[in-house]
Amino acid sequence: MANNKPTYLLGLACFYHDSSACVVKDGVVVAAAQEERFTRLKHDENFPTQAVAYCLAEAGISMNDIDGVCFYEKPLWKFERLLLTYIQEWPRGFVSFIKAMRAWLSKKLWMEHIIRKELGEFWPAYDYRPWYHRFVFNRLPLKQAFPQFEGKIYYVPHHLSHAASTYYPSGFEDATVLTVDGVGEWSTTSLALGHGSKLELKEEMVFPDSLGLLYSAFTYYLGFKVNSGEYKVMGLAPYGEAKYTQEIWDLLDVFDDGSFRMKPEFFAYRYGLRMTSQKFVKHFGTPVRQPEDELTQWHKDMAASLQQVTEELMLKLVQYAYLQYGGKNLCLSGGVALNCVANGRIVREGPFENVYVFPAAGDAGGSVGAALYTYSIMEPESHNLAPVKTIYLGPKNSNSEIESFLQEYGIKFDKILSEEDRAKSIAQHLADNKVIGLFQGRMEFGPRALGNRSIIADPRQNENWKRVNIKIKFREDFRPFAPSVMADKADDIFDLRGVESPYMLLTAHTKAKDLPAITHVNGSARIQTVSPEDNKPYYDIISAFNDLTGCSTIINTSFNVRGEPIVCDHIDAFKCFIRTDMDILVLENFIVNVDDVDKEALKSQFELEVFGDD
Repeated sequence: MANNKPTYLLGLACFYHDSSACVVKDGVVVAAAQEERFTRLKHDENFPTQAVAYCLAEAGISMNDIDGVCFYEKPLWKFERLLLTYIQEWPRGFVSFIKAMRAWLSKKLWMEHIIRKELGEFWPAYDYRPWYHRFVFNRLPLKQAFPQFEGKIYYVPHHLSHAASTYYPSGFEDATVLTVDGVGEWSTTSLALGHGSKLELKEEMVFPDSLGLLYSAFTYYLGFKVNSGEYKVMGLAPYGEAKYTQEIWDLLDVFDDGSFRMKPEFFAYRYGLRMTSQKFVKHFGTPVRQPEDELTQWHKDMAASLQQVTEELMLKLVQYAYLQYGGKNLCLSGGVALNCVANGRIVREGPFENVYVFPAAGDAGGSVGAALYTYSIMEPESHNLAPVKTIYLGPKNSNSEIESFLQEYGIKFDKILSEEDRAKSIAQHLADNKVIGLFQGRMEFGPRALGNRSIIADPRQNENWKRVNIKIKFREDFRPFAPSVMADKADDIFDLRGVESPYMLLTAHTKAKDLPAITHVNGSARIQTVSPEDNKPYYDIISAFNDLTGCSTIINTSFNVRGEPIVCDHIDAFKCFIRTDMDILVLENFIVNVDDVDKEALKSQFELEVFGDD
């Protein structure tokens, strides 16, 4: 800008699920985080108060420095869709209509007022940690505690936010952008074209026809929670055979361009508080599974059938996009873009030379997309080909904070300041078949743990699959684990064909026969390639493990247990450690051995409760 003052934008996504915030400085994302990591409420949908506070603190600014707030959807467009849908379905949609109207009257209809009020609570000295917030807030005069944010608020259409979140970080000067999710305002699937700083929506499918909602309907039918259990269905699919694909195709009218119509008599989400109708249940001949019910082979075959239909529909959409718009670059976004099996097929079988998927492809990434799109309009000549320089955009804790915490609770530890010695020590523990909680650097943005908030283990030991699933993660035993592999050795182990997968968003066949803990039952793995440029401390650990064992890959699963978000700070990490059967905890340069910890006494001190379900 002419006065050389940096342009700061605050991106927001909230009030549906996976709320988040980000700060963009001169077109570059400097901080981003999901609210759930701070509140410890999985998929927290509320206004991202603590995420906003963290992002402002990380950027070293206050709301006075923000040039605009960017929201990831058009609230009134969404209200229009809800209202017209319920009118069309009246009177059978009365109960869900009342429920939706309560939500709108309390939050979304007054969106701008809520945003201005919530953001008015921030001041330059604000600290995002909740205890400090309460301490200061309770001692401020009411007028000072509730100022109003007076700056500009920009509302970006939901699918445009999704498209921007993947196009601008891709590094492509030109790209076709495919967004597929449940629904945003009216759109359920959209195609956009990006060129330089310009991004334009070209075509769309609209509600109620939605691949995301189709997948969610079967998620509900198979007894998992909608908007959080879809990845479980994907993990269950390899255990079954795709026997019921024709029965699923019978629910749809599919057209040559990959678009489709969902036959309304089979689905209830337009008017009811459930996803499927009685006709849907009758069509398949099996009742809706309850969460506590046994998973039978029939459920596994149904998951496999759904996954195959999803992959075929995604490939049809990609093929149409290529025939319609050409080009060599494809960007994917929306919740369905988190389906790494479909992504793998698009990379291998699709017509585009290059495919990029933003790691926070779901709604959490909408805050980033809204801010980047707004910046592209405000400063079109300042288009940045690397607006997301790293996906490690969350908070970190210093060695001094961690050491003070360990000393306060009398916890024995080894302190290793040399990065080389630290990597070697962690690698030796892995080689000794120890399961390790790894906490280092800034927290990842998005649903995947990528080496900074991870649980890691030796992939050569078959028992580690069940041990980590049952005794540490407390989750279903059919769930697979992802491998983290040195990028320069990835093609020796996996059929990646030279394609990198830094965000764990692609699956590929496992060539190696001696990695049972990370190879799924169908011989595939969801892969994270790790390079020194992306994450040197993590790469050094895997490299040191390779030096010891000749194995250049390790198990990587998120540092959390079933029903809880990924850990955010060192205290979250320590609590998770003492409540599970992990052997080693790494907190930056400090290593804690479970043999040196009185877990029961510490559980009492922290007043830890029994883990919940998700």
